[in-house]
Amino acid sequence: MEGLSKCVEIPPNIIIRNINNPNELLQVMYINRLCLPENYTFSFFETLYRDAPKAFFVAECNGKIVGYVMCRVERTFSKIDRFKLKKVGHIVSIAVLPEYRRMHIGTSLMKCAMDALKHEYDCYEVYLEVRVSNEPAITMYEKLGFQKVEVQTHYYMDGEDAYVMARKL
Repeated sequence: MEGLSKCVEIPPNIIIRNINNPNELLQVMYINRLCLPENYTFSFFETLYRDAPKAFFVAECNGKIVGYVMCRVERTFSKIDRFKLKKVGHIVSIAVLPEYRRMHIGTSLMKCAMDALKHEYDCYEVYLEVRVSNEPAITMYEKLGFQKVEVQTHYYMDGEDAYVMARKL
């Protein structure tokens, strides 16, 4: 990744790795349900794991999964180069358990996902949606080079808008 180092200062007992098998999806679902209002079915998690396993990462601390990022690879119109079809990575969901936040785990998960999307799946860019009220996440994404490219009104079930943020890989 241009301008991004894969190494960030995370505690030495934290390991960022690809998800090993579908059985770990239950732990990922637990984190999703605990941390985010948007929850998905097991089959949705399983489909993302099956379709892009090299871009599905977990953070593990002493054998316990404490965070995750899951992605999808899409062929769609670029969010950056309007009206051009591109192969892009979509960060579908990322979460870290509350007691493990502010340790750069989210940043490390994002960097691993972007690296995999670029080098394993040959994606041109990456994008995500984020609640307009989620300032900590927006700040992290901006530090990673993401820019707000549009607003999706009433994107979330509760009616809140989302920023679509994107960056080239």
